Formats: sequence, structure tokens, C-alpha cells
Amino acid sequence: MKTKYAAGSILKYGSLILGVMVALLPILVVFFASFKTGTEYTTTGPLTPPSDWTNFDNFKRAFVEGNMLNGFKNTIIILVISIIGTTLIGSMVAFVLNRFKFRGSKLILGAFLLATLIPGVTTQVATFQIVNSLGLFNTMWAAIVLYLGTDIIAIYIFLQFMNSISVSLDESAMLDGASYFTIYTKIILPLLKPAIVTVIIVRGIFVYNDFYTPFLYMPKTELHVISTALFKFQGPYGSEWEVICAGIMLAIIPTFIGFISLQKHIYNGLTSGSVK
Repeated sequence: MKTKYAAGSILKYGSLILGVMVALLPILVVFFASFKTGTEYTTTGPLTPPSDWTNFDNFKRAFVEGNMLNGFKNTIIILVISIIGTTLIGSMVAFVLNRFKFRGSKLILGAFLLATLIPGVTTQVATFQIVNSLGLFNTMWAAIVLYLGTDIIAIYIFLQFMNSISVSLDESAMLDGASYFTIYTKIILPLLKPAIVTVIIVRGIFVYNDFYTPFLYMPKTELHVISTALFKFQGPYGSEWEVICAGIMLAIIPTFIGFISLQKHIYNGLTSGSVK
């Protein structure tokens, strides 16, 4: 019995250590490369520490030449508008699907699931034509409109919390003369705060890290976000990977701080409401 318990513990902690190493290894390689010179980067191994830990030239070049300050500004604008819109739309959809039983409600939920199974790349030609016909190409609104479409994960998170909110609250409010909009804004939305925090974090990280959408729909230099700001250091005749790595480290800092500070909300939001 003790042997089985020891073997299970070794397997459990061994897999955890392996997972941590797999997750941290790419970050460690990028961190080492950000302090290396161009020559040192090409002549040393990826896991070789830099010879000078005070070499901040790559960080300066990435921030100044990459115009990362403007990238952070554009990212924040897109992030705030997209997250507010996604939260409102997602919670409204969840409210309707949870509180109203009508013909086709399951079909709508199934349509969201079906949409997640279709690779986004296969629909980009049609999506690009729609965005271009609306006059949104090369504007921030192109990315914002695409991000506003809520995803099935957000809807399911809201639905989990909706299941834990008693319908009797709605009925009591209706007896007092409250409309459905009042019930949603005054009762449901305040009780969804943990779910809202979770959706904000999960969706915010996705929007912050997304490269494909801004690169395709916002190619203008002034509209570059943090994920596309460093693309200028990569060209057909070579890439300055040490500068790109420094920019990556600068871009990681906000998400790292945000995740460490709010990680309990992510875990609570994904698990709360799953068990009654």
C-alpha cells in the first residue's frame, strides 16, 4: 500500500515538475535572449545566460523604435471597448437562454458550439469583405467589432452562474412591477460579478495577445497594437530576434502582473456554479 502511494506521489509531482519546465522553458529562452547582443545571440545556445545582465539596449530599441508606447495606447483602447461590449452581450445572451424557454433556444446554443468548431481562418475571406464594405478596414473599429462577438466560453461561464441564481428573485421583482430589463440590470448583473471578472480576465488576455486580427485588419503603422509593434524588426533579409525578445518581455509584464493579482477570480469563476 505504501509502495503504491509513493509511486503515485512520484508520478503526480513528477508530472507537475515536467509541466512547469515545459511552460517556463520558452520564457527562460526569451529572457536570456533579451539581454544578448546580436553577435552573442547567433553564437551562443538558447539556454546560455547572457554575458552582460546590464545590457538594456534591446529594451530601449524595442520600446522606442518599436513605438511600443503607442502600441500600449491602442491596445488599451481596443481592450476596454471590446471587454465592455463582450461582457454585456454575453451576459444578455446567457440571461435570455437561461430565463426564457422558447422554441429554438437549444438551437441557438448549439449554433454557438458549432461556430467554435469552424476554423476562423476558413471564414476570413468573407469576414474581410464584410469589414471592408463597412468602411472599417485600417481603423480600430475593425478589431473592436470582431472582438465584440462573444464566445461560447463566456456564455457558459455566465450560464453556470445563472443556474445558481434563484428564479424566485425574478418572480418577486416582477410582482413589484419590475421589467425584464430592470431585473437584468438590478438583480442579475450585480450577482454576476464573479463571472464578469472571470470573463474580463480570460477575454482580456486573448485580445491583448492576439496578433492575427490587428495584423490583417489594421496594417497602418499608427494603428499598431502591442502584438504587432515589434513586427518591424523582422524583415526578408534577417530578423533582430534579440530586440524582439526584449519587446516580448516588456509585453509580458502587464499580463503577468494581472494574472498573478487576479488568478483566484479565474479559478473561482470557472468552477463556481458547476456544483449545486
